[in-house]
Amino acid sequence: MALRPLTRAPLLLLGLLAAGLAQLPLPASAPRGFWALSKNLTAVEGASVQLQCGVSAPGSAVQWAKDGLLLGPDPRIPGFPRYRLEGDPTRGEFHLHIEACDLSDDAEYECQVSRSETGPELVSPRVILSILGTGERPPAPTSLLLLQDPGVQVPGGPSRRLWVQGSFHEQGDSKPQSSPPLSPVPPKVLQLTPEAGSTVTWVAGQEYEVTCVSGDAKPAPDITFLQSGQTISDISATVNEGSQEKLCTTEATARVTPQGSDNGQLLVCEGSSPALDTPIQVSVTMNVLFPPEPPVIEWPGLEEGHVRAGQSLELPCVARGGNPLATLQWLKNGQPVSTAWGTEHTQAVARSVLVMIVRPEDHGARLSCEAQNSVSTGTQERSVTLQVTFPPSTITILGSASQSENKNVTLSCVTKSSRPRVLLRWWLGWRQLLPTEETVTDGLHGGHVTMSNLTFLARREDNGLTLTCEAFSEAFTKETFKKSLTLNVKYPAQKLWIEGPPEGQSHRAGTRVRLMCLAIGGNPEPSLTWYKDSRTVTEPRLPQESRLPQEPRRVQLGSLEKSGSTFSRELVLLTGPSDNQAKFTCKAGQLSASTTLVVQFPPTNLTILANASALRPGDALNLTCVSISSNPAVNLSWDQEGERLEGVPAPPRSAPFKGSAAAKSVLLQVSSRDHGHRVTCSAHSPELGETVSSFYRLNVLYPPEFLGEQVLVVTAVEQGEALLPVSVSANPAPEAFNWTFRGYRLSPAGGPRHRILAGGALQLWNVTRADDGLYQLHCQNSEGTAEALVRLDVHYAPTIRALQDPTEVDVGGSVDIVCTVDANPVLPEMFSWERLGEEEEDQSLDGMEKVSKGATGRLRIPRAELAQAGAYQCIADNGVAPPARGLVRLVVRFAPQVEHPTPLTKVAAAGDSTSSATLHCRARGVPNVVFTWTKNGVPLDLQDPRYTEHTYHQGGVHSSLLTIANVSAAQDYALFTCTAANALGSDHTNIQLVSISRPDPPSGLKVVSLTPDSVGLEWKPGFDGGLPQRFHIRYEALGTPGFHYVDVLPPQATTFTLTGLQPATRYRVWLLASNALGDSGLADKGTQLPITTPGLDQTSGESDDQVPTEQTPAGPLGLPLLPVLVAVGGLLLLSNASCLGGFLWQRRLKRLAKDISEKTDAGSEEDRVGNEYADSQWTGDRDTGSSTVSTSDAEPYYHSMRDFVPRLPPMPEEGFAGFEEEPVVSPGHLYDEVERAYAPPGAWGPLYDEVHTGPRDRRWPEGKYEDPRGIYDQVAGDLDTMEPDSLPFELRGHLV
Repeated sequence: MALRPLTRAPLLLLGLLAAGLAQLPLPASAPRGFWALSKNLTAVEGASVQLQCGVSAPGSAVQWAKDGLLLGPDPRIPGFPRYRLEGDPTRGEFHLHIEACDLSDDAEYECQVSRSETGPELVSPRVILSILGTGERPPAPTSLLLLQDPGVQVPGGPSRRLWVQGSFHEQGDSKPQSSPPLSPVPPKVLQLTPEAGSTVTWVAGQEYEVTCVSGDAKPAPDITFLQSGQTISDISATVNEGSQEKLCTTEATARVTPQGSDNGQLLVCEGSSPALDTPIQVSVTMNVLFPPEPPVIEWPGLEEGHVRAGQSLELPCVARGGNPLATLQWLKNGQPVSTAWGTEHTQAVARSVLVMIVRPEDHGARLSCEAQNSVSTGTQERSVTLQVTFPPSTITILGSASQSENKNVTLSCVTKSSRPRVLLRWWLGWRQLLPTEETVTDGLHGGHVTMSNLTFLARREDNGLTLTCEAFSEAFTKETFKKSLTLNVKYPAQKLWIEGPPEGQSHRAGTRVRLMCLAIGGNPEPSLTWYKDSRTVTEPRLPQESRLPQEPRRVQLGSLEKSGSTFSRELVLLTGPSDNQAKFTCKAGQLSASTTLVVQFPPTNLTILANASALRPGDALNLTCVSISSNPAVNLSWDQEGERLEGVPAPPRSAPFKGSAAAKSVLLQVSSRDHGHRVTCSAHSPELGETVSSFYRLNVLYPPEFLGEQVLVVTAVEQGEALLPVSVSANPAPEAFNWTFRGYRLSPAGGPRHRILAGGALQLWNVTRADDGLYQLHCQNSEGTAEALVRLDVHYAPTIRALQDPTEVDVGGSVDIVCTVDANPVLPEMFSWERLGEEEEDQSLDGMEKVSKGATGRLRIPRAELAQAGAYQCIADNGVAPPARGLVRLVVRFAPQVEHPTPLTKVAAAGDSTSSATLHCRARGVPNVVFTWTKNGVPLDLQDPRYTEHTYHQGGVHSSLLTIANVSAAQDYALFTCTAANALGSDHTNIQLVSISRPDPPSGLKVVSLTPDSVGLEWKPGFDGGLPQRFHIRYEALGTPGFHYVDVLPPQATTFTLTGLQPATRYRVWLLASNALGDSGLADKGTQLPITTPGLDQTSGESDDQVPTEQTPAGPLGLPLLPVLVAVGGLLLLSNASCLGGFLWQRRLKRLAKDISEKTDAGSEEDRVGNEYADSQWTGDRDTGSSTVSTSDAEPYYHSMRDFVPRLPPMPEEGFAGFEEEPVVSPGHLYDEVERAYAPPGAWGPLYDEVHTGPRDRRWPEGKYEDPRGIYDQVAGDLDTMEPDSLPFELRGHLV
């Protein structure tokens, strides 16, 4: 392998240097040469390789060259961290070691020795190192070549090879040994374009290019293409460099011309290499588009194109091959008739079936089947021409088959077009007749028309025989075509007569009479026509709806009937006046027969004639009644509305229907009351027992007259409808109805709230009280006018017009609550009163008098009481909804009443001049109350900035809050007096300001429930000493040593169920209260209660020895543990707190002041007050806890510092849920460690939560209410939260 020019430059310099040194004289030394060299090596990628170089060249530098690049004599070979020289240089060992070979190490290597004093430079033969990729097979192991110059001893044995003129020679060998080839690297992948594994769509006959590129390989692989298993010769290939050194790729391009046979076959790219056992392949599937074969029509019969008219023809058309399969269509004479086809992909067949019914006009039609697909260059066609055989569609006989006897009959028989032509023959009955003439002409659709003429003599005996024209042909041997007529030979009848009632017999009008006409012989059948007095009798054809269902037909003319040679026709008559003396005749040709009828009938028409048409009151009227005709004669009479009138007979007249006529007259004097009356004329026939009547209605013209039933007063409800009716009589009817109200005419066309109905009535809607009054009606017709007055009375619901609210009265005074309404109607008992209150006793009206006069109602209270104050409701109901309701408040004025808790009200506060206290004073009174304060009997100077008073008024409840800032024990621990006064009097109460202390013992301990193993307790809390308090229960079983302790949870509860008791056992129970300063003690202040649980066989109410459930004072029990612990803890806290600095002390004092002020925000809920100027009610006090006012129990009244809640660890029975770990100090009694788990009820509620307003005022008066917390915030300020780990200094014991 030749070196590149750039890499040979160092060797050239080295050669020049060696040439210069060669001119120097060299001492004789050992011979120079290689004694050990490696042959060509093959290694797997990642393995280590050592190239041997053993040389005898003392004093010379030795280095390796890689593809001509000198690696240098340094054994570490800088720049090639995986290369190093190994061996002993003193022995001439310079072996090249390569670690972790990769493809970059695949190269030619030379071991080079520089020139020295002992000799020229040496270059070893090139050693080829081949690196195989993973998975390649390495070649046979290489051998190590050992060289030895003559006379040089080489370790390992005698030399077998010598280096001669650039090559090795075996001893005794004359040929140089050639170097082995480079190790191959197989291609791992072939890339095919189009993409391998895909399906390509090509058109048959067109040329396409396919490219296949191999992956990196060594040497370049050979690429071949296979088309449907056949090798493609037209291939061009190029070899390109690979992605790594020493590797290359092959890109081959093939030109492919697919054919139809290649459809669905594979086009394969195959790569082969010496490194591969078997070639690698990639392929694509060829989808070759090619046209189909010509279509084929599969004719179902032997003779193609020959069909019979009417035949159902099914012609399959098949086109084979093609991709895609062929698209088929049928054409008839060039016009498409079917575009439906199906395909069978497994057989590569397209099929279309033409279904048609052959008709004569299809003769000569050309049927074509066309096939093509998307790659067809044109349309492929197969066609067939139809030859249609068809018989004549119809046979027609021309001429009449009816003729008189002994005359000639002439007929013609003509066929429609047929193919082939047909022959004709005649038949009369079973006798064949010979035609007189027969012709054949061309017809439609290639057929022929045949005509035959016939003439013969008609005889009576041939009458009724069938005359037939028959067509036949050899092409239609199985079919017969014919046309038939019936021969009709005419001859007359022989005899005619009538059968019916005898002549001269009388028939009552309405009687049914039957007349039968009979005749013998004749053809055609005799018509038998009926006549009445020379007029033909016909059955009247009246519409079905013009005749009643039960009304019989007057004339029923039967049809001609035949029995043998006898013919008959019946005439049924419902006799009437016109049938009297009428002659009925039956005719058949020249023959006839007749009969006459006699009919009796009542008057056919009874007519009344008048001498005048327009009548007015006082006119005379002459009426004449005329009976036109009757048989026999009748008697006439008159009556008017059932009253008989005397008439005058008139001279007789001539009558129709050969009957009798009659006439009679009557004279009348008319009035307006006669209008519409009927005057009746009756005609009676004694012989027939029948009467016929007719009437004349009198039409009398007169002006309007109001009837007696005319309504003059109409009642309506406001917002409802009203109808003012009209009852008037007039002829003609009134032309107009005019209504006026208060001088104004109402529009006849109607308005927004009224309309005038057709009969004149006035309809109003949305009636208001303004519509009440008289309405005038004016009626008019052509004869005159009339007027009437109608009153409309509008009722409306009451409306309260006057109601004094509030109504005030002093206690004991008399007062009337007056309620005045506007209503219609005004009823005596329409006023009622209600008192509004929550309780039943609050709604009583006892002692009050109800007075009603006209539209004013009064509720009289003779002696007002405080309990009668409140809201009252006036209700006025006159029967028209809705009733009126008015609310009025009765205010009973009374002197102030200050709440007086006994024995003394207490307020606790720290007297360290840093805290504040708020004193609450509440009073009731009307009118408003004015508060004044004194301290120890001396009026309080409210100008002092330390005192701030806030007054609140809500109806009859009044409150004064006195805030004392910077409370001093010396100045402010005193008795404060609050005085409330108004114009009716005054009242006062005392409040004691004291220091924070331990709580007072609870009181009122009692049993509320008892079971064998539990007891329910209830008590009343005492003064909490100004701090949050909680309760503890200590109990013992008598006769059993030791006490049990239970904490009450939640801490603020005043009821508790003690469980875990034994049945039928005596217990003693103590109740204690504690706060942060200690507990209430057991000695003198404790509360104890003896209890005996019932046995298991007893109920809770059956214990015989149960002691009373009320509390009993505890006897001397010795020094209790709780006070001792409290005292010791207090001393320890005092001693520790004295060591604290001023800042911490001041900080905690301020925090305490904030706690006390915020505690006062949670005041008690005020009572609901009723006697006020707003809508409220008076209710009793309610006990809301230890910090509320109660007048029902003798308890101290105090305000506690409820915000001071030191954070203490929970007891075991409380658990640790939700408890945050904090370092705490636990002073005082054991139970002082129990944390108050729940905030006291109402601790943060508004001051007047219980002052409820009335139903109409649900909010405080604006501008009169302030949040008391804001007052406290001005004093306490915003301070940091107190640390929960110690008790404040000011709370460690009493300061006073």
